[in-house]
Amino acid sequence: SGPLLLQMEPVGNTGDSPGELVVTVENALQQLYYDPDMEQKNAAQRWLTQAQASPQAWHFCWALLGPDKLPEVQFFGASTLHTKISHHWADLQPDQHPGLRTQLLSHVLRFSSGPRMVLTRLCVALASLALNLVPQAWPKPVADLVRGPQEGPQEPPPHARCLVLLELLTVLPEEFQSSRLAQARRAQLREALAGEWATVCPLLRRLLQSPDSPGPVKQRVLRCLSGWTALGVALEESRGLVEDCFSALGDAELFDAAVETIVTVLSQPDCQRCRAALGGLIPVVLGLRERLEAAAGAGDMETTHGICRIAVALGETHSRVLLEQVDLWQDYLALVNMILFCTGTPGHYPVSETSSSLTLTFWYTLQDDIMSLEEERQALYLSVYREVYVRLVEVLLQKAHYAPEEEYASWSVDDKEQFRTYRVDISDTLMYVYEMLGAELLSSLYERLGGLVLGPGRGDIEALLFGFQSIAETIDVNYSDVIPGLIGLLPRISISTVLLADTVMYTIGSLAEWLADHPVMLVKILPMVLQGLAKPELSVSSVSTLKRICRECQHDLAPYAHDIIRVSQVHIDRGPLSSQCMWLMQGVGFLLSSLPVEAVLGSLQSFLSPHIQRLESLAQQQPCPSSKPSIIHILGLLSSLFTTLDINRHAPSLETAVPAPPTPPQVVVVLQQVLTLIQNILSKWLNDSEVVEAVCGVFEKSVRTLLHGFGPMVPQLSAMLGQIYCTYPQSSALDLTRQMVHIFAAEREFFSPVQDLVKVLTSATLAIFQQGPRDHPDIADSFMQLHAQIFKRKPDFYLSEHLDVSSLFCCGECFNIELFVPSVTHFKDKTELFPRFKDLPAVGAVVLSEGRLLVQTLLQAVGGEAPRSLGDHFSEVLFSMNRNCVGLLARWLEETLQDPTFPSTLVSIQQKDAFRQRLLREQTNRRQVKDVVKEFSLLCRGQQGVGYSTQ
Repeated sequence: SGPLLLQMEPVGNTGDSPGELVVTVENALQQLYYDPDMEQKNAAQRWLTQAQASPQAWHFCWALLGPDKLPEVQFFGASTLHTKISHHWADLQPDQHPGLRTQLLSHVLRFSSGPRMVLTRLCVALASLALNLVPQAWPKPVADLVRGPQEGPQEPPPHARCLVLLELLTVLPEEFQSSRLAQARRAQLREALAGEWATVCPLLRRLLQSPDSPGPVKQRVLRCLSGWTALGVALEESRGLVEDCFSALGDAELFDAAVETIVTVLSQPDCQRCRAALGGLIPVVLGLRERLEAAAGAGDMETTHGICRIAVALGETHSRVLLEQVDLWQDYLALVNMILFCTGTPGHYPVSETSSSLTLTFWYTLQDDIMSLEEERQALYLSVYREVYVRLVEVLLQKAHYAPEEEYASWSVDDKEQFRTYRVDISDTLMYVYEMLGAELLSSLYERLGGLVLGPGRGDIEALLFGFQSIAETIDVNYSDVIPGLIGLLPRISISTVLLADTVMYTIGSLAEWLADHPVMLVKILPMVLQGLAKPELSVSSVSTLKRICRECQHDLAPYAHDIIRVSQVHIDRGPLSSQCMWLMQGVGFLLSSLPVEAVLGSLQSFLSPHIQRLESLAQQQPCPSSKPSIIHILGLLSSLFTTLDINRHAPSLETAVPAPPTPPQVVVVLQQVLTLIQNILSKWLNDSEVVEAVCGVFEKSVRTLLHGFGPMVPQLSAMLGQIYCTYPQSSALDLTRQMVHIFAAEREFFSPVQDLVKVLTSATLAIFQQGPRDHPDIADSFMQLHAQIFKRKPDFYLSEHLDVSSLFCCGECFNIELFVPSVTHFKDKTELFPRFKDLPAVGAVVLSEGRLLVQTLLQAVGGEAPRSLGDHFSEVLFSMNRNCVGLLARWLEETLQDPTFPSTLVSIQQKDAFRQRLLREQTNRRQVKDVVKEFSLLCRGQQGVGYSTQ
């Protein structure tokens, strides 16, 4: 029967009897679950989804719940019933509601003993039914469910009935939270359900306190409380039940569930409305301190983790409220100290403890709340909590300490990555501590470091340097009086491990801005960095640090330029094809940019000579897989160098694109030498996308950095790009052309080669689109962004008789809407196409001839042919048309919307007229146009909640 299902007609057209339809559904489910053919599975899935939406589903769902059916069939029947009640409620007449309610309750009781998955879906269906009937047709559903049905043959055993009741009470608030409801209806239901808490709470307390209640019942009680808490039930009304949950922590079987429930309750911001009840819970949480310490000492990670979560939930969520209650300051201080103990949980995260990371955000919250208090109270709390934050520094540095070398080496890669992230979080926390302690923190760290480096003191130098680095990365330390002393200590540190050496390097890097203001200290620091560069194990940290120094201190590096270039060259020649080589090239680019103009050429040629020679050798070889990585690597090195090699470093930014002084000829000489080499490379590698992309990267970075100084290269590069694109079209060539348009299109000297290049690229791209644009989404996006740039910078391009503006305008309409509309709108909206339709004859002609097709395509997309997430793009195009050619838009809207079935059969003529009139009224308010289009799209898709049906 499997293959036949692919040709099966929709449910409403089969003419099957109810019994035959049930058999068909069962066959489809069999095919869905057990057929190995994915095409058959997908066909079954589509048909079953359609079956659930059909009117017949109201009837066949009950047959699927028969006792003789397989569990998966029963589950589908229950799911179908929920789908009908939650999405097709309007199918039923009011006089059918009582019968449905009775029948559904009966089935819930019948499945009380399982299967569990079927029972849960039936309970969800009953919850959905209750939400549809409350409060008019079923004023007190919870009270009725608690009271239960009269004794009868279907009455389940008391234990089973209790679990069913708890399942119903649990899924009711969950179904409310997940349902899509209008705001007024949601508020009405929330109030009605909150009113039922007076019935629910005593029942839950009774079950949780009873020694006769089995474990599964108590666990269900805890889960039930979590769901009702989200409804905004006042903490005062459930405080006794919450304290019962704390008592449940003593039961190992209930511990995890109790923790989840308590954390859920304490994490509700609404608890702050009940300040007295909230304050009363602090002693309850503090009562767990002794158990916390015992668990941490015994290495009981689960118990430690759970109690830590509870303490943090209370302290972090309600920090501001508890600080404002001055009479609670001692209790809250005790809670803060309890959280500090959690931060210092013994062991190494994440291998032997997992709790400390939970507390780090709390310290930021506490600091932020204290600093936001009024001045008098802020001063009071700063004095109260100063000692806590001093101890916190000790704890954080201890937690940042690496495990012994052998132990750390045995950690898994995942554990090491988690520890690295954990240290980043500690670094952020130390920054917040600095906000509390200020310069005192740096002075304390410096004194301890000096004692360890210069004296017999014992401690972790690496952790102290990590503390310095954490603060210097984000805080301005230029005025700190301890940094000169720190710089003096660094060369005297006895480095015994790679981890310590890395931290020394990163600490130097974090001080790069300080060194820029104190260049006299470079003589002490640079030799350490250059020595680190010679050690492969310090490659990442030393390269990163050298790059930062070259960027920040470039104007003071001339005396060290020779050594830096020499060591960098050795490292690049020795090292593998890695990202560190690219970072070094960027650093050298910063360095060369600061040298006197006359010194640049010699240094540049000396530095690049080995790479250019290697590239020349590769250019003479026939293409082979072994030489490709080397070619791409060398092109990447050149690209990285030109990213930062800014001879005209005082030139305006790319955004202004104002002509700058010409680039010194020596840089142009190097670029032209590179261009000749690259042309030779391309003659053999033109069909390789990765090589072409690397080539374009070199020149894109050069154009971005040199701006107008790149001008002498424009004619040659334009010819080369045209050749590349015509042979092997790639988005990278279009992106590079867009940069050239931005910078050079307005310069008369370069207008002609750039315009010729645009003609070639446009013609080749339109030819690609005629063959099928779906295979080239990257090219489509880059192409539209290129023409967006042209409209912005040089619309005169479109006066050329060789540029087919009509084809250019229409190419978007043949695209797959979902893939291409975002890029199409770059061209048709913000890029000022429509504002130009009056002053550019070619554009005006194509708008007049093709505008109606564009409007039709947009309405088709809005009406359901494209995802709703793209709605804002369509709105932008319509807004641009409305501002600049409202008369034409009005005519096209009227013509296209006359079709009764367009853009959707779910909208009437009156609703379409209302949409058209509202849209045309909005010529200045972009936000309003988006709202109008969004409402119309919902209406076309049958998702009314707001819209024109009420107007």
